[in-house]
Amino acid sequence: MKKLFLLFLITSFSVVSSQNINLTATEINSFKFEGDEFLGYDAFGFYYSITNNVFSKVGMNTNLEYKNVSLGKITKVDLQNPLKIILFYSDFNTIIVLDNQLNEIQKINFSDFTLPIVVSAIGLSSQNNLWLYNSMNQQLGLYDYLKNESKTISVPFSETIKQYTSDFNFFSWIDSKNNWYTSDIFGAVNFRVNVTEFDQIQIISKSQFIYSESGILILKDLEKNKSYEIKFSQKSFEKFYYKDQILSIFTSEGITNYKIIIP
Repeated sequence: MKKLFLLFLITSFSVVSSQNINLTATEINSFKFEGDEFLGYDAFGFYYSITNNVFSKVGMNTNLEYKNVSLGKITKVDLQNPLKIILFYSDFNTIIVLDNQLNEIQKINFSDFTLPIVVSAIGLSSQNNLWLYNSMNQQLGLYDYLKNESKTISVPFSETIKQYTSDFNFFSWIDSKNNWYTSDIFGAVNFRVNVTEFDQIQIISKSQFIYSESGILILKDLEKNKSYEIKFSQKSFEKFYYKDQILSIFTSEGITNYKIIIP
């Protein structure tokens, strides 16, 4: 009888702990936004967007633009360093490096290399390096843009990349089977978790991600093994973006920013 009672307690605890905990976001401000894609903020309060394939930087008294129609559509933007912004144009296998005034300071066409690299994922890494995923050999590598040298750091990926993000020290990706992996700059790959189906997802750390499904926003914490349902005033939304405890919610009317404390 005691064993049955203990089993009941353990089962009850497991059910409760698996349920979503509410996490309330507090509204800060909102504004109209008519661009095609909102990319995020930097530490200086500027926000970045793309409208009609024109990259923009907007502040209180600043409105800067960069466009390069010869390279096709902007595929990816890396804003980690606002003094060295990376624009990736996958159609032409090329990246453009911009300074904080959106002046072009470097152009790299990976098709011009002696051993060409076909890039399908890119991001700013540490020590003058860029993360590169080469779809020709399906391997992750690093490219030193000052020395013009590249090296492969991983074994071939078994599945294609569905979504990815990176910081100076880690490259994270979700593959076509919803498996989440991370790699450090030495090529040590770690499996994190098989992610549930999602409409949108943003990896925010090595152990946390935010995803939306059927109009609900969820924060998942792997280390704590907890899920949090994020509550905010909008009843529906199109996209979301999180950075530095600010959650931006996009609707047809504009952008609303919320303060949120991640547990």
